Amino acid sequence: MVEVVIASRNYNKIREVKEILKGLDIKFLSLKNFADFPKTEEDGNTFNENALKKAREMAKWTGRLTLAEDSGIEVDCLGGAPGVLSARFASTDRKRNLKLLKLLEGVPLSKRKARFRSAVALANPKGWTRVVGGSCRGRISFKPRGNSGFGYDPIFIIPKYNKTFGELGYPLKNKLSHRARALQKTRKILESLQA
Repeated sequence: MVEVVIASRNYNKIREVKEILKGLDIKFLSLKNFADFPKTEEDGNTFNENALKKAREMAKWTGRLTLAEDSGIEVDCLGGAPGVLSARFASTDRKRNLKLLKLLEGVPLSKRKARFRSAVALANPKGWTRVVGGSCRGRISFKPRGNSGFGYDPIFIIPKYNKTFGELGYPLKNKLSHRARALQKTRKILESLQA
């Protein structure tokens, strides 16, 4: 059985990765399995750069195949902000959501178009890498809705359902989301490595 390190300390993200990639003959580890791991500075200009940097650094440090993901939300009328700064937009999920909603005060729903973007990188200790992406379009709600998910999920509406990811729940989110789309491509790469 292959071991793959998920280069994250975010419990929710680790849970989603494991759920979306279930069924593979892989033992998933996370940074919680390692003591004193170095913190990667996510200073890239793109999600791809940040994911690749995390994957490469952790693959070298752990000596194992590593999966890293970077994602965020881009709001059209804000010129794509917060983008790669999504996780650093404010100190907590709640504060990030409220800050974004404040920036959009007075903006009608038709102009609140946004997309979630995800980059998933794989790297091994010898320097082999792959990176894939996924995106999901929607709109920003007027207030947080629903208790499921994390991050910007309570304010990101999927138009087909007229519900936020926070309202839709994990089973459906894990089929529709930006991360799910990127991880489905990752699954094919991992399957080819096992073949």
